[in-house]
Amino acid sequence: MKETHITEQEFRVNENIRVNEVRLIGPAGENVGVVPIRQALQIARDADMDLVEVSPNAVPPVCRVLDFGKFLFEREKKDREAKKAQVKIEVKEIRLRPKTNEAHRGFKVEDARRWLNQGHKVRVTIKFRGREMDYPEIALEDLREIALSLSDVSIIEQAPMIEGRTMSVVLGTSKAKPVKEGKPE
Repeated sequence: MKETHITEQEFRVNENIRVNEVRLIGPAGENVGVVPIRQALQIARDADMDLVEVSPNAVPPVCRVLDFGKFLFEREKKDREAKKAQVKIEVKEIRLRPKTNEAHRGFKVEDARRWLNQGHKVRVTIKFRGREMDYPEIALEDLREIALSLSDVSIIEQAPMIEGRTMSVVLGTSKAKPVKEGKPE
């Protein structure tokens, strides 16, 4: 069985084009006009290239005379470049309990501040055990304090919510660039 790539299946090529007439774009990029499919195939063969259907929904469909292998290569190259240019936003997480002391929470908040300054999102999660579930307002107050202490570098993207035995909030970087610490202005 021949391995087919997804990009090959997106376009109909040469004899796979099943219409009577097509709007043809020639090998040099010139507009030839509406021609019968046999004539379009002949033009492609004469130019030693392929006839590729580039716009199947148009009436009549638009076909182009080009080197299909080179076309796929260029398209793949363009896709790779676009993928490189994408910004990957990572979601970091700090986990706490309702009984976490102030000092330990301070370390976690500083980690979150560093991540937010690096452009990551931060999920603050408070995990309940046993009867701690009966007092969600304690965890809600902790989340509010953390969000307030990070409000200079972040905004709340997802409000505090309870899922099972955890309560969490998602903080994203604020639009304004954070001021560098340590240098007085």
